[in-house]
Formats: sequence, structure tokens, C-alpha cells
Amino acid sequence: MSAAAAVVEPAPGGPRCGDLLHVTRNASVQFVRPILFRVIRVHEDWHTYHGWLWLDGYEVDAKGAAVARRSIYVRPAGLRWPTRAGARRQRPPSGPAPPGGRRDQPFGPAGRRPAPHRSA
Repeated sequence: MSAAAAVVEPAPGGPRCGDLLHVTRNASVQFVRPILFRVIRVHEDWHTYHGWLWLDGYEVDAKGAAVARRSIYVRPAGLRWPTRAGARRQRPPSGPAPPGGRRDQPFGPAGRRPAPHRSA
């Protein structure tokens, strides 16, 4: 993890899909070398020992790119949620809509693609 990243305490309720986690030996002895892990599924329906759970996701590098898909067995109390120093927790408000339509209409009015130009 870079010097610009700070590690915070676990969020109440445990990990959720989409969370980026810092997984260390506090979560499981198999993580002698800590990893960053993006959660894609929490196996709440799998029976495990009390205080442990299975997570599916991707190990990610310092740039946030997925490098390996993994299933990990961890103690949620040992997981940490990294945040960038000075990063905002809430999404900033978006500006006004672009001229001529909404942002989710990629091609123009009513989402129609413009007709191709034909030369005579």
C-alpha cells in the first residue's frame, strides 16, 4: 500500500460487494504478505466457524487493477477498509446536464442514433 493510503477501522455490518479491503494476518494467518481485495460476493449462506466467513473477489494491485480471482476465508474483525488520505467519502454533486439532453442518453433525443450521412 502506498504512503498516501490510510487504513481505517472496519465498517459496522462487515464487508459488502464492491468493498476494497486491506487483508492482513489479523484477518487470517495465510496473509503473511498483506493484499488489497475487491469483494464481489459474501458467502453468508456457507456454514463456517463462529466469527469467520468466505469472500469471493479479486486481489488488486496498487493501481486498482485485478491481478487474481480468489476465495478467501477470513475473520471480519481483522479486515480493514483503506481510504485515500484526504479523499471525500461522499460523491460530489454533478454539474448541470449537458446541452440537448440527459447524460444517460448517448446519441441524442430519445436515445436514437443519428442517421448516417450519405453523399449524392
